[in-house]
Amino acid sequence: MKKGLKIVTIGGGSSYTPELIEGFIKRHHELPIRELWLVDIEAGREKLEIVGAMAKRMVKAAGIDCDIHLTLNRREALADADFVTTQFRVGLLEARIKDETIPISHGMIGQETNGAGGMFKAFRTIPVVLGIVEDMKELCPDAWLINFTNPAGMVTEAVLQYGKWEKVIGLCNVPIISSKNEATVLEKNEEELFFKFAGINHLHWHKIYDRDGKELTKQAIEKLYGPDAEPEKMVENIKSMRFLYEQILQLGMLPCPYHRYYYMTDSMLEEEVEAVNGEGTRGQVVKRLEESLFELYKDPNLNYKPKELEKRGGAYYSDAACEVINSVYNNKGTHMVVNTQNRGAISDLPYNSAIEVTSIITAHGAEPVHFGAFPSAQKGLLQVMKAMEELTIEAAVTGDYATALQAFTLNPLVTSGDIAKVVLDEMLEAHKEHLPQFHK
Repeated sequence: MKKGLKIVTIGGGSSYTPELIEGFIKRHHELPIRELWLVDIEAGREKLEIVGAMAKRMVKAAGIDCDIHLTLNRREALADADFVTTQFRVGLLEARIKDETIPISHGMIGQETNGAGGMFKAFRTIPVVLGIVEDMKELCPDAWLINFTNPAGMVTEAVLQYGKWEKVIGLCNVPIISSKNEATVLEKNEEELFFKFAGINHLHWHKIYDRDGKELTKQAIEKLYGPDAEPEKMVENIKSMRFLYEQILQLGMLPCPYHRYYYMTDSMLEEEVEAVNGEGTRGQVVKRLEESLFELYKDPNLNYKPKELEKRGGAYYSDAACEVINSVYNNKGTHMVVNTQNRGAISDLPYNSAIEVTSIITAHGAEPVHFGAFPSAQKGLLQVMKAMEELTIEAAVTGDYATALQAFTLNPLVTSGDIAKVVLDEMLEAHKEHLPQFHK
């Protein structure tokens, strides 16, 4: 391999970028980065310049020889890249707020990766990611794409199926947060435990084992969701982690925090309506948080990641991206939960599907750990959601209205029938600027 790496981050003006820089600095003895290109669009120029200046201060303070470039020219940045990371939001936070508020106004869940909002995020994002892949084929055909743009699972599948690009790994911070939280309640170090995850992005289940192979899943369920358990707060955009204890016990596996949208839909919708009438949707809260973060980033003396970034809700995303790159570059065989091609790991899903699964990361990518078949409760929801994802991706690529409506109808969080069509039409109009495939 090369002595020095060129890494390109698309969405470089993101508030998460300082964590990415911190992760690269922490691994510099293993990961010799000679060039880091931060790429954004015209609308993100100011944020790019603020974050870029801070990134340069961080690298200088660490005494590392790495050139940081800021550009609005994606193709210029991609030439001869070794790794490309993606962390952008098409339509910026204004689009997220529409994804939340429009469904809520019609009595449905409004959330950035679940329900109608998550599907519209996919409609906007997938064509842009596929455009990046086409540029990579021409300008850096040997590079790896490390994606943590949501919805991460659908983006990964679109890259595999429609982009025909196999050197892709998708990331989510939820399994990392779950593992840390569960190790704490079990009074263990993470290194003492093996977490076996399987499912799709924001819809996975997992089991826990100790070093001797003893399963600790039921013990963790009791501590987290038993009659005496206090509701856990695990991710910033989900208020609490209350589930129905009997249901989780029957599953025999630990749920993903996002399962609350499917297992506790009524209480989640109630919380969202309360938020709209109170502090605002999560997107509105994040917009205020970002404004304060960027004020911090402007400080010419700030040369480290501020603790306030943890409130943003994406803790460990960027650090996970750095570790994936490190494990591929150095063939480390690190165990991580990533979005990758199924290849038979989950027998209930197609071989070529993108899944979220415990994997071993080596120089040739992610090797999923075999999971097998799910029981009926998990399998039924998983297969419905995968079919919904397939239709959503197809609609994102083709701009076919009927396919989008069919995806809406299949999604458990979208009320089917006339109301689904009303919401689809309203959101297509609201996001018209970023959905040219639907407005030919």
